[in-house]
Amino acid sequence: MARFFSLRRLSYGQKLFLLATLPLILAVSAIALMVAQQSRALAEREIATLEQRLLAAKKQELRNYVTQARNGFYATYNSAPYNSEDAQTKVLQILAAMIYGDEGFFFVYTFDGTNLVSPRQTDMINQNWWDLTDSEGTPVVRDFIETARQGGGWVEHLWPKPSTGEEERMLTYVTSLPQWQWAIGTGVFIDDVLDTVAASQTEMRQRVRRTFLYIGAITLIALMAVFASGMVINIRERRLADAKLKRLTQRVFDAQEEERGRVARELHDGISQLLVGVRYALDAAKRRMAAGDPRAGETLDKGMQSLGDAIQEVRRISRDLRPGALDDLGLGPAIKTLVEDFGSRTGIETAFSTVVFRNRLDKDSKIALYRIAQEALTNIERHSGATKIEVDVRGTRTGARLHIADNGHGLSAEVREGRSTGLGLRNMQERVEQLDGTLDIRSGPKGTEITAFVPLSHLLEPNRDEARQEKGKDAT
Repeated sequence: MARFFSLRRLSYGQKLFLLATLPLILAVSAIALMVAQQSRALAEREIATLEQRLLAAKKQELRNYVTQARNGFYATYNSAPYNSEDAQTKVLQILAAMIYGDEGFFFVYTFDGTNLVSPRQTDMINQNWWDLTDSEGTPVVRDFIETARQGGGWVEHLWPKPSTGEEERMLTYVTSLPQWQWAIGTGVFIDDVLDTVAASQTEMRQRVRRTFLYIGAITLIALMAVFASGMVINIRERRLADAKLKRLTQRVFDAQEEERGRVARELHDGISQLLVGVRYALDAAKRRMAAGDPRAGETLDKGMQSLGDAIQEVRRISRDLRPGALDDLGLGPAIKTLVEDFGSRTGIETAFSTVVFRNRLDKDSKIALYRIAQEALTNIERHSGATKIEVDVRGTRTGARLHIADNGHGLSAEVREGRSTGLGLRNMQERVEQLDGTLDIRSGPKGTEITAFVPLSHLLEPNRDEARQEKGKDAT
């Protein structure tokens, strides 16, 4: 759990780095294991093939020695009478004299296990070695005799090396002279073959290890490249985000200053003038009443009328800052009131239509759509020169839509081409983007259309009491 919470505390850049590097590490690890297995399997096949070739060469060498020995004694063996001691002695002398290389020799055993020829280990001659075994427990002499009885073949075993006296692996070819019941043979030590195979296996392991090191180095370089590029992108994105935040902050300050200036102008040009008029009316009424002038009541009535106008102006400014109808009645009635006030104030012909929402908009969506409508009407009043506007608010299957159209002369060329964007349009765009919605602005010589859309995720399901009330209304 501690690891999980520590992972949740990672920064966005660290999570992005992990997201980018973990698949790379897993993929490289899988590739490395696959390459290692394939390399090991291929090397083992090559080593096995090499071992077979070396052993085949050794076997061919032994066959050549056996062939030479047969050529030396075969005539004597074939022409001798049965169990001729002279012939046997001559054959034994021939085999005892056939010493080759540093370790090679021929041996002869009777079928009961008695050694007759062992030129490099003479202490074995004329002794029975039927129970002789090597250090691995292989009954060497018995295997020689059994193989000879079956017509000849190969025996692999351990045997003391004449030059060192230590056991080494030996490959022996054994055949028989069935007329005399002898097992004769010769062998060759294959320790050089085993050394070659062991060296090849060591080289294979080193090669696999080097392959892992190469893959690890490549992976490290790739990770460093990903890290470096991620750092560059992160720094760049952070700088862009900081610049965007600064611009956004500046726009917020500009909007605040513009709103403060508007409220100040409203207070100065509207309420201040009305209150000054009320003060003068009250002063005039006071003087007339003191003088007994019967027109004092008329002057007081005008002051009260001016005071009522001031109260209405305060209510209008308060409604512009935060419309109470938006919270009390909902988005449709609030925008309807806004449009009607706009028409009565500007003299522009207005048309408003709406469809009752089956779902309720959340608070942020209502405020955003209301402010978009308010900003659009302000732009129409100031810049469009329109004589007619149409406003439509309705809910759809995918969300809520606000559509505002006028018959003015449209936006300027700079705004349409994106070279210049007013603060009001930027505010409208940002309000919609915060709700994951869209803002579509189409403008031409015959007017401008603004469509703001809020997705279905910002619509709230009605509670049970509201659903019952709606059902009752439908029934009535």
